[in-house]
Amino acid sequence: MILEHADIRIDPAQAAAFEEAIERGARTVVSKAKGFQGFKVHRSIETQGRYILTIDWDTLEDHTVGFRESPAFAEWRAIVGPFFAQAPVVEHLELVCMSA
Repeated sequence: MILEHADIRIDPAQAAAFEEAIERGARTVVSKAKGFQGFKVHRSIETQGRYILTIDWDTLEDHTVGFRESPAFAEWRAIVGPFFAQAPVVEHLELVCMSA
């Protein structure tokens, strides 16, 4: 499993609309992609307008090729992209250890 970690910055005045849009986009578009396992959206307490989106994928390629090179990616960006104050910083991580 691969974890996609996206650090997203928006105008804090748009928080409510963004939160609705990111949930709708993840549930209706991203969740249909091959290899999608689940998502979480976290809002920063210390930094207004900062969100962390994490998406679990079966493989790196399910995200970087299967989703990002599909028409669904454009659909996703049309929903959430207008809120971005800057391009999100996206990284992919693999699990090393965890607690139960």
